[in-house]
Amino acid sequence: MRNKQQAGPRIAIVGGGIGGMAAAAFLHRAGLDVTVHEQAAALTEVGAGLVLAPNAVRPLRALGVAESALRRAVPLDWGWEFRRWEDGTVLSAERLDGVCERLYGERTYTAHRAHLLDALRSAVPDGAVRLGARCTSVEPRADGVRLTFADGTRADADLVIGADGMHSLVRETVAEPERPRFSGLCAFRTVVPAASAPEFALRRAQTLWLGPGRHFVHYPISAGAGVNVVAFAPATDDTEESWSATATVEEFHAEFADWDDRVTTLIKSGSVPGRWALYDRPPLPSWTRGRMTLLGDAAHAMFPFYGQGAAQALEDAAVLARCLATDPDAPDRALARYESERLPRTTRLQQASHARADANHLPDGPEQRARDAALGDADPLVGSGWICGYDASAATA
Repeated sequence: MRNKQQAGPRIAIVGGGIGGMAAAAFLHRAGLDVTVHEQAAALTEVGAGLVLAPNAVRPLRALGVAESALRRAVPLDWGWEFRRWEDGTVLSAERLDGVCERLYGERTYTAHRAHLLDALRSAVPDGAVRLGARCTSVEPRADGVRLTFADGTRADADLVIGADGMHSLVRETVAEPERPRFSGLCAFRTVVPAASAPEFALRRAQTLWLGPGRHFVHYPISAGAGVNVVAFAPATDDTEESWSATATVEEFHAEFADWDDRVTTLIKSGSVPGRWALYDRPPLPSWTRGRMTLLGDAAHAMFPFYGQGAAQALEDAAVLARCLATDPDAPDRALARYESERLPRTTRLQQASHARADANHLPDGPEQRARDAALGDADPLVGSGWICGYDASAATA
């Protein structure tokens, strides 16, 4: 039964991760009738750290959850830096303290994914979230869309938003079926407790070490209580694609054994690392079909090399809610407008993130030296203006 304040179409969201919960929060805030269907029995966010650039902070502030989302986040005062793999030579460094606010009106933070999800969940009524609801089919109908779940229950909606990740079931109904592309890379991830981490890694900086065929990233999270570590290395086809798959500390160390001692010390200070294969999908020409649309990784999965996966889901959610709230009686038109606003930007980021895999992993030689020189000459913060300066509440097609 609808709340008296809710209006417009009945909206069903498949998936209760960061993108799905952000969409629910923005839609509820706009007074729209929304229900999240999440297959897990409890809301959890796997993984660990993420970067919240100004374009990600802006939607959180518009939603009214920035304070709670950032309470345990770490502002990157020291900033960004790129280092050479074998000796830590600084290739490029930029302080963000004061500069980010001046250029873009917000700071850049690092945060734990679970803390962000908790903040978004706080903006969604309990009755709007249905847990243990694994969607097994999406059926377009003359009067809307019907969802069927593993327990045999059904739900009818006027429109459906697929926020169900890389292997989205809704995507299979909206677009031509297509398998994700294997990158040939795997990612290692661990969180090192601050008490065990070397002092170097506790600085409020996002540090990227670049080397042949690999790169290594670390930054503090959880109010400085831990150091998020994520590293990328070659993988075989049989590497498992799962956030819950693990490696051993010895396997992780072996991939970076000849790197700078600061890297290997950080690896050995961590616990059992996660390891998963890295996949992506080519950009879709369209992600909307009738009363169904996609959001976040379901629409535009991208490599994590720009740290924009969560940010783009937040932007999607804000724009989608604005389009539907502006035109609630014509949801087909609202969804078309949402896609037209979002697709060019996310396509550009997908392509840029894919290209960075090659640039980050150049073997030592002329191309690597040219890359390193370019990093030293560039102003990465100003160069990121097209990313950080975007305001989802003001964007127009």
